[in-house]
Amino acid sequence: MGQGHMLVKLCKSGNVILPKEFRDGLDEDSLVDVVRRDDGVIELRPRGKIDPSQRWYWSERWQQMEREAREDYAAGRFTTYGTVEEFLHGLDTHAADAAAG
Repeated sequence: MGQGHMLVKLCKSGNVILPKEFRDGLDEDSLVDVVRRDDGVIELRPRGKIDPSQRWYWSERWQQMEREAREDYAAGRFTTYGTVEEFLHGLDTHAADAAAG
């Protein structure tokens, strides 16, 4: 077979062992997107450890905000609203207070 092609065996359990040269640059716990096309071809697409659509969540900035939110919750710095209307009124009040300085 040509460069970038290799014949591998599908095990009874459904596992396929990718040769080292196909795994270069990937961590051992990387995710691989598996797609079976209409023509029967099975494609493996490396995704790394984090699904690209979820990468924002794992950014350092977002993780810092998550830590701050957990700290605020643990310290009791939150408000519970009984209705959507109460929540929206609370947002308006908070925005007005912030604008007033």
